[in-house]
Amino acid sequence: MNQGIGAQARPRSVRARLRAFLDQKWFVNLVLVVILANALVLGAETMVTGSALAVLTVIDHVMLGFFVLELLLRIVANGRQFFRDPWNVFDLLVVGIAVLPASESLSALRALRVLRVLRVITVVPSLRRVVDGLLRAVPGMGAVGALLVLVMYVSAVIATGLFGKTSPEYFGSLWTSLFTLFQAMTGEAWPDIARAVMETHPSAWIFFVLYILVVSFAVLNLFIAVIVNGMEEISEEERKDDEQKDHRLDGLAVQNREILAELRALRAKLDEDDDGAVA
Repeated sequence: MNQGIGAQARPRSVRARLRAFLDQKWFVNLVLVVILANALVLGAETMVTGSALAVLTVIDHVMLGFFVLELLLRIVANGRQFFRDPWNVFDLLVVGIAVLPASESLSALRALRVLRVLRVITVVPSLRRVVDGLLRAVPGMGAVGALLVLVMYVSAVIATGLFGKTSPEYFGSLWTSLFTLFQAMTGEAWPDIARAVMETHPSAWIFFVLYILVVSFAVLNLFIAVIVNGMEEISEEERKDDEQKDHRLDGLAVQNREILAELRALRAKLDEDDDGAVA
């Protein structure tokens, strides 16, 4: 029976040691360096030919082997828990694409091997928090996006009715107006568009100024506000998790002190009993 318990404990201890090894700062930094170096290699492959390209291809294959080995170690260390983390699944897909055999039908997928660079997000916690904040903000961004589309649609209908006949190149139809207003929203050449319209409609500046104020300075800033709010929620959750961990550690420390005190008392009592027995 003891042998069975020992056999079960050994795999767990091996996994624990492997997790500790993979979480060591020097190893995490090594993975980050290899990812960044691989990004440089993939970029250099697009600029060279001949023997230089062959050398870079070999280096890329070596780095890919490193990524595959690292993923295998993480799968062994974490077991099924590995696949419950979306970031781990992302890593697996990104590396898996690069492992696909080089054939014409899969050339498009192999072109996506540059996505390996995105593994920097999974290695650097601060980048991961930014992406988590963006994902957390998606529902709110959907509402703001709907508001933006509504404002642009109403503005396009108004602009088509006001300026469609005199400036058909910008507002000749609803779709043309939507594209023009989208271009104006990005800040690209909207003063030129406004001046062209103002040649026949001098007061058109009122429409353009109000549109830019509402869309560029109000609605678009709502996107930023929603994203910042999502990141604040992530930071608050991490702070609460840290507090809970500290609280648990404090509780364990108190328990350890109590156990030590009880052991000292028990030892003192045993010493007294031994002295009494000798006497």
